Amino acid sequence: MALFGTNGVRGIANVEMTPEMAMNLAKSIGTLKGGTVAVGRDTRQSGEMLKSAVIAGLLSTGCSVVDLGIAPTPTVQYYVKHHADAGIIITASHNPPEYNGVKGVAGDGTEMSRADEAEVEKIYFAGSYKQANWSQTGELSSFDPKPMYIDGIIKAVDAEAIRKMNFKVVSDTGCGAASVTTPFLLRKLNCKVISLNAQVDGTFPGRNPEPTGNEINDLKAAVVAAGADMGIAHDADADRAVFVDDKGRFVNEDVLLAMMTEYKLQRKPGIIVTPVSSSSLIEDIAKKYGQEVIWTQVGSIHVARKMMQVGAVFGGEGNGGLIYPEFQYCRDGGMSVASVLEMLATTGKKLSEIVDAVPCYQSIKEKIKCKDKDMVLKMIATHAKGDKIDTTDGVKIFTSDGWVLVRASGTEPIIRIFAESRTGDGAKRLAEYGVGLVNEYNK
Repeated sequence: MALFGTNGVRGIANVEMTPEMAMNLAKSIGTLKGGTVAVGRDTRQSGEMLKSAVIAGLLSTGCSVVDLGIAPTPTVQYYVKHHADAGIIITASHNPPEYNGVKGVAGDGTEMSRADEAEVEKIYFAGSYKQANWSQTGELSSFDPKPMYIDGIIKAVDAEAIRKMNFKVVSDTGCGAASVTTPFLLRKLNCKVISLNAQVDGTFPGRNPEPTGNEINDLKAAVVAAGADMGIAHDADADRAVFVDDKGRFVNEDVLLAMMTEYKLQRKPGIIVTPVSSSSLIEDIAKKYGQEVIWTQVGSIHVARKMMQVGAVFGGEGNGGLIYPEFQYCRDGGMSVASVLEMLATTGKKLSEIVDAVPCYQSIKEKIKCKDKDMVLKMIATHAKGDKIDTTDGVKIFTSDGWVLVRASGTEPIIRIFAESRTGDGAKRLAEYGVGLVNEYNK
């Protein structure tokens, strides 16, 4: 049985993700890693309960623990990179409020490797935890990592160019962890900030934690009403950011990835890394600048580690999770906010102008509940028909219309279908083909 999904271990709090499970996961990580471990959490109602269990588990193995409190995932990662041997984040990212999870961070600030996750699972299932002598149980301290994280971002971008523009920005932090960082980052960049859903509230009363185009209608309306330069929204742990342009339009995440790819390649040539679920736009832009795209499995851990391996100039996922190697090798919603502002400041263009200049692909995303995901995908890999089949992650089928990717969610009992084409009809045909394949074998 595998515990870890695409991003950590998740489940419904106090049902699947219990304090006992969280403590034993922490004991397993403490046994493997040792040293000083930083612990942070998003704003979920169950966060304090699970954080307490995690801290107890780590201390029992002799680890020293630094409690970072409520902080975005990239804030915890930034602290670990500079000051700790490992980290644990209590978060379920974009999942609904009843979920929570445990996510490991390696000593370099990246997500815990798949190899380390496998070792943690071995220790967890064997119950072979290190048990410190009573006199060698760890020490607990606390630290506020937010100022150093915000200052780090400001140093990593052209802050003076941003400050001169006096941007007006509407910030929808969704009552999540970005509520304690993003509005303050924007103020330090001399922006006029209008905040929505900025109270820390783990029931997420304003909207669901996943900031999809349909979930942020209040943000769109606020941008138009205020005459703002842009709007931003985060998921619960703020490793992702999505944007609304100055016309109040949601910026498709693939378009966001594409325009940031182009901006980065204009400034510095190099390799781009992105998962197989990302738009063909990325390849189009890379070819324009004579650069290479490396496609990986879905999951920021795969993207980040491949970026480190090949020295990529930029990378990310088509879900608002962008990775800036000049700052740190992880998805970073705060860095995305500052980087988009830098792009507006240095190009002198409105966000709507940059968005409208991106070539147009049509995409459709579907999901289907499925218990036996592995069996269904094996059948699809065997029977799918197309010009080319790519099984880097799930089954990606290329046809004359475009492509459709069918893959298992790493966090939920569902299969996701991504379809992309130059035309709406083409995307619809591909999505229907993918849905049909899943339904045929999902019995």
